[in-house]
Amino acid sequence: MLDPAWLLVLLPLAAASGWYIARRDALRRQTQAEFNLPSAYFKGLNFLLNEQPDKAIEVFIKVLEVDSETVEMHLTLGNLFRRRGEVERATRIHQNLIARPSLSKSQRIQALYELAQDYFKAGLFDRAESLFQELADIPGHAESALRYLSQIYEQEKEWSKAVSILRQSEKQLDKDNSKIIAQYYCEMAEVALSDGNTADAHEHIERALQEDSQCTRAVILLGEVEYRNADYGAAVQTWSAIRKQDPRFLGEIIDKLLEAFRHLEDDRALEAFLNESLEEIRSPRLLIAKVKELRGKNGDADAEAFLTEWLSENPSITGFRYLMELRKADQDQLTDRDRILDNVLASTIDDNAGYICQQCGFSGRSMHWQCPGCKGWTTIKPVDEER
Repeated sequence: MLDPAWLLVLLPLAAASGWYIARRDALRRQTQAEFNLPSAYFKGLNFLLNEQPDKAIEVFIKVLEVDSETVEMHLTLGNLFRRRGEVERATRIHQNLIARPSLSKSQRIQALYELAQDYFKAGLFDRAESLFQELADIPGHAESALRYLSQIYEQEKEWSKAVSILRQSEKQLDKDNSKIIAQYYCEMAEVALSDGNTADAHEHIERALQEDSQCTRAVILLGEVEYRNADYGAAVQTWSAIRKQDPRFLGEIIDKLLEAFRHLEDDRALEAFLNESLEEIRSPRLLIAKVKELRGKNGDADAEAFLTEWLSENPSITGFRYLMELRKADQDQLTDRDRILDNVLASTIDDNAGYICQQCGFSGRSMHWQCPGCKGWTTIKPVDEER
């Protein structure tokens, strides 16, 4: 017979051992349950492996009708199809999910979000817009939904709606969108200018500058409005300010700026501006503008002499090419070597980018205020081909 003192020691040990064994069995059963997927899933996966996705989708949808706890797997599957570009299949999965009455509120919201992305990728912007508007007021999805809505309105060129969405984003997310909103107003200004409506264009430009006082695009457009209204003095003053604000863009408007100077018939001011600008910026485009002015006033000889002297101190591919253009007027000055070199340089310049995105590296020969690559605004800047 055991000593009563031993009973006091063994009874707690026995109780603890029993609790441990029961706990271990419970955990084992839970683990088995978590991995005890319906056999239909393995059938569906087999269809996927055999490149029969339509049959796989049918199987997965039927499993959902039996077991609503597999929602997460369906969301993952739909996301996978969309990333692979199989948007129609992703859409079918997400539509069937939303149709299930047993979904929880959070599951339904997630399914709506996935379906909205399906519509967006398929280019069904009306359907995507409706769903993203519903999601824009839901915490956790608001930021993404508003971003998609702004992209939709950008692609559809619904600039007023795009402004409203960014205003909403500022209120809900405490986010500064002023620089992008300024670009939207500039887009509206360009539409007005294309319709010949300088009054509306001016109003949009003023709003752009209220959003972003340093918006170079708005300044360029303001000068354009003033030029079209024959207010050449104002146009000269507006465009001249770009030399200080962002000298990289002076080359974009130099030809129109010189035209405004000519309307004022102030050759001295024009010459002074060109000389000062070229001294400060040393841009090839300004150089060519200066040489053209000399050529028009004094003839090819003076223009060639100036350009030759300039190039001796400031080598430039663009300048050298224009020197070849001047010499073409007198074919006797061109040697075979000159012609070969001119052709090589022409090919080099054509292959180089005149503009490059500071964000993604997209390059091209045309100016874009919104990068075609990364869709960033004001990220593209002019570059000199000498770089």
